Amino acid sequence: MIRAMGNVFDRWARKWMPDPMLFAILLTFLTYILGLSLTKSGPFEMVQYWYKGFWVLLKFGMQMCLILVTGHALATSPIVRKGIEKLAAIPSHQTGAIFLVALTAAIASWVNWGLGIIVGALMAREVGRSGHLRNIPMHYPLLGAAGYAGFLTWHGGLSASAPLLVATKGHFLMKDIGIIPTSQTLFSPLNIVVTLVLLAVIPLTMMMMSPKNKEDIVTITDVDLGLVEEEKVNALSKEEMVIADKIENSQTITWIIGLMGLAYIFWYFGTKGFKLNLNIVNFTFLFVGIILQRTPINYIKAVSEGTKACSGIIIQFPFYAGIMGMMKFSGLVAVIAGWFVAVSNTTTYPVFAFLSAGLVNLFVPSGGGQMAVQGPVMVQAAQALHFSIPKTVMAIAYGDQWTNMLQPFWALALLGITRLRARDIVGYTMVVLVTSAVVFILGLLLLPA
Repeated sequence: MIRAMGNVFDRWARKWMPDPMLFAILLTFLTYILGLSLTKSGPFEMVQYWYKGFWVLLKFGMQMCLILVTGHALATSPIVRKGIEKLAAIPSHQTGAIFLVALTAAIASWVNWGLGIIVGALMAREVGRSGHLRNIPMHYPLLGAAGYAGFLTWHGGLSASAPLLVATKGHFLMKDIGIIPTSQTLFSPLNIVVTLVLLAVIPLTMMMMSPKNKEDIVTITDVDLGLVEEEKVNALSKEEMVIADKIENSQTITWIIGLMGLAYIFWYFGTKGFKLNLNIVNFTFLFVGIILQRTPINYIKAVSEGTKACSGIIIQFPFYAGIMGMMKFSGLVAVIAGWFVAVSNTTTYPVFAFLSAGLVNLFVPSGGGQMAVQGPVMVQAAQALHFSIPKTVMAIAYGDQWTNMLQPFWALALLGITRLRARDIVGYTMVVLVTSAVVFILGLLLLPA
């Protein structure tokens, strides 16, 4: 049944799923029309809201580019690459390979969402490469989908935007709900059970979609032969080096700057604990990667290779920021959330909060951004219904991560690294969208926050 569902959704995605850039533009049109139809905003007001939001993700976009290129440079260093290759060589069959990629990505995403994106992409690529070199047929699009499906655990993990926000002193909803400790959200019975079940359901769902017939398998070489070709290193001898070459290949320079970075990293974790955010993850990736690449010129080459995957992020993030602007400033988010609130009671409210968050996430694919624009509406509704605020926060978090399986925004980094297209993976991740919905809804209905 799961395999049949995967085949149906895969055919649909290959026929109807446009390039992520076109997806962003079509969502822009849809948001504009909805804003005109459902709010009091005028045609040019919506354009103004669009521009007002257009550039707000520039910092975030740069952070995403950095996590991609620094993660790529770290993963392609000799010692890390050998470790990934050994891990990728463990599966002796396609189903085991898919299970391994999905589980690794899900665990990494729970630790940190940025880490999960890069780990899922690199594992998919290396497992596909290993299968090719060992003559084990592996469906590469499904490996890529498994790497992205693991992202479904992030908003219940250690870098979860909404739960961490409401646990922070001075957050924007503090006057209404106070400070909610993570013991009531991330480490609640609800989230612990839901996360553990997802860690089993995601890999099993992906594994069950493995093609049976060899003619249905698209290997890594069918996508890009360059991913499996051995890298050629043209090293200069010491006699051939001029002064500039010696500086570029100086391990002394690498160690000096690398140890400066490590000194701060050790201080950060020693004084702040395991408090991960994008900046410290990027900083750690950067300086550990510099050390492991051994010489400055090796690191520069690795980063140059990694930047090839950034084009989608650079041009598409502003469009999604513009969509967020139209949603926020026109009041469209409140309208959408209000539909679900109007038909809710104390029993059904968490489910409708989850579904509304999933819908809003298609237009505002940022956990923190979505909480900022949707959070006040949902909190007000929960208070009116005398419903648990911690469970409301987790319902929003689950909805936000749930429809990432349909929204290709967060897949851009993975697509860049694996060189797959959105239509290659979305059909499979839509199956995970269906199976995980059962987990989320039952958890919200039956488990205490």
